[in-house]
Amino acid sequence: MQDHLSPDLWTEITSALLSEFADMPDAAEFVRVTLRLLAAMLLGGLLGYDRERRGSSAGLRTHMLVALGAALFVLVPLQAGMEIADLSRVLQGVVAGVGFLGAGAIIKLNDSQEIIGLTTAASIWLTAAIGATAGMGKLATAVLCALLALVVLSALRRVSQRVSNQAEAERQQ
Repeated sequence: MQDHLSPDLWTEITSALLSEFADMPDAAEFVRVTLRLLAAMLLGGLLGYDRERRGSSAGLRTHMLVALGAALFVLVPLQAGMEIADLSRVLQGVVAGVGFLGAGAIIKLNDSQEIIGLTTAASIWLTAAIGATAGMGKLATAVLCALLALVVLSALRRVSQRVSNQAEAERQQ
């Protein structure tokens, strides 16, 4: 293929291709970006696994994608040199967009006044925050938040069920 291209044209094409991949100029930056994106995805997966196990409308893959997307939305502007103070506009857009996604998980049942999906919607919203935190490189904070969320989703679920059962028993009396 190179035989048909002049050396100058081949150099120009190679240079253009290399410049398109210049956002990670060295191995350290590649590792940093990879670690942040993987951390976001895995932490989102932890929350998504819990929702999947409970049969929620948004599960493992949804939570992983939300966290990965949120991480990417903050990581790229930081790579481009955006100031942290200016990143608030990006975060506002992510929060609003994820709010609409979470709203899709909420369902009001017609035959009763029961509304389901609020916990899943909240977990989607929190997953985006965890992803954004990981994308900003605050991995310890992201891990801590994910662990606290698992406590709320798993351990406190039993407490919530007991309270609901007691309230139902009192209504029937």
